[in-house]
Amino acid sequence: MSADTASHAVALTVNGKPYDLPVPPSATLLDALRERLGLTGTKKGCDHGQCGACTVLVNGRRVVSCLSLALMHDGDEITTIEGLAHDGRLHAVQQAFVERDAFQCGFCTCGQIVSAVGLIAEGHAHSDDEIREGMSGNLCRCGAYPNIVEAVRAAMEGSARAGV
Repeated sequence: MSADTASHAVALTVNGKPYDLPVPPSATLLDALRERLGLTGTKKGCDHGQCGACTVLVNGRRVVSCLSLALMHDGDEITTIEGLAHDGRLHAVQQAFVERDAFQCGFCTCGQIVSAVGLIAEGHAHSDDEIREGMSGNLCRCGAYPNIVEAVRAAMEGSARAGV
């Protein structure tokens, strides 16, 4: 094995669980999540950072994982769609997407939801315009945008009422 293809250890905490993963230097965070950990909710859409289907939270910040090398995240905390629900209960954003019918084919939905969770945590979802702007990196070929905005607004309002 040449130095270019040798695996390097990366320590990640993914959805609250610690992992030490051997990854080649060229492995993206997306590939590490999908291929090494079997977390296939994070989708490989365009593989160019343009569609948002691969959005995850890294230390609470939204990241398109197809453009981020796994080795860059040594020691980081990653949250994927699989890590949002707790004790069999959907995250408030997941629940709002279901209640507002904010998806059609579902391919982009995981990235949309994770991005919405990050957007709300950032405090940038106070108006429909802010939501549209903040979610502009997540594309939906089916055109479910009005319901996505409605779902994010509902989740934001719910978290504001709950004092989150």
